[in-house]
Amino acid sequence: MEKWNHTSNDFILLGLFPPGKTGLLLLFLIIIIFFLTSVGNLAMIHLIRVDPCLHTPMYFLLSQLSLMDLMCISSTVSKMAFNFLSGHKGISFLGCGVQSFFFVTTIGSEGLLLASMAYDWYMAICYPLHYPIHMSNRMCVKMIIGSWTVGSINFLAHSVYTLRIPYCRSRAIDHFFCDIPAMLSLACMDTWGYEYMVFLSTTLFLLLPFLGITASYGRFLFAVYQMRSKEGRKKAFITCSTYLTVVIFYCVPFFYTYLQARNLHSPAEGKILAVFYTILTPMLNPIFYSLRNKEVLGAMTRVFEIFSSLKE
Repeated sequence: MEKWNHTSNDFILLGLFPPGKTGLLLLFLIIIIFFLTSVGNLAMIHLIRVDPCLHTPMYFLLSQLSLMDLMCISSTVSKMAFNFLSGHKGISFLGCGVQSFFFVTTIGSEGLLLASMAYDWYMAICYPLHYPIHMSNRMCVKMIIGSWTVGSINFLAHSVYTLRIPYCRSRAIDHFFCDIPAMLSLACMDTWGYEYMVFLSTTLFLLLPFLGITASYGRFLFAVYQMRSKEGRKKAFITCSTYLTVVIFYCVPFFYTYLQARNLHSPAEGKILAVFYTILTPMLNPIFYSLRNKEVLGAMTRVFEIFSSLKE
């Protein structure tokens, strides 16, 4: 190991699963999730692109969410599966940088995009008469460009540091992808200042949007409570609770990992929590945000013509 560390600038990803049949079975389960996630998100992107009925700000934002989820899970699971099946755990310095780019960019962008989606829903439900003014297609494009731009800037701020600090303790990253907290534990210098920057960026790009999302959903639930139709209140409450659950399922594990000191949680905890926001949530998003929507199901009937029999 020491010889490898001194003669190579590459890293080693220790992975998520133990070797053997148990690890192979768990990897097979992850591959199934990866396949379902890819099909679901690609289907959403295609539907929103070709069906005119879905050419609204809400669905444009959903298509970007699907694209971000695809990038996130593809950049992590594909390398993890290849390393496990090939027995080669190495990842090049450049490969680690590329993987970090897709992960950090999509994480920073997705938090802002989720906040934009919550704002869109808030305006549509609580102020329907003002919705065309505040959520025009032009405003939607600005939100999308802003989310991607801020996410890319967030990556540049982190990459300048993490890819330039000296790693002299080891090159073995105790994770299944090049995650920043796992990489910092290998540094042979004091990283307190950078850990503070990670805390700050997580607060700006995830915690504050999360608080805005919960506030908008709270206002929406208050509007739901004032509905005269009991059946309408029940349906709207279930829908809102489901969407908020997905957001919590995505954000809370991320907060636990990035908003506390590294010495307060083990590498095993970090890997398990990372499964939630890199693998499971990208699978759940198209289900809860899109596939439960009657307009999306109608678009599937028109575009794919596979749900006609179910509709009848």
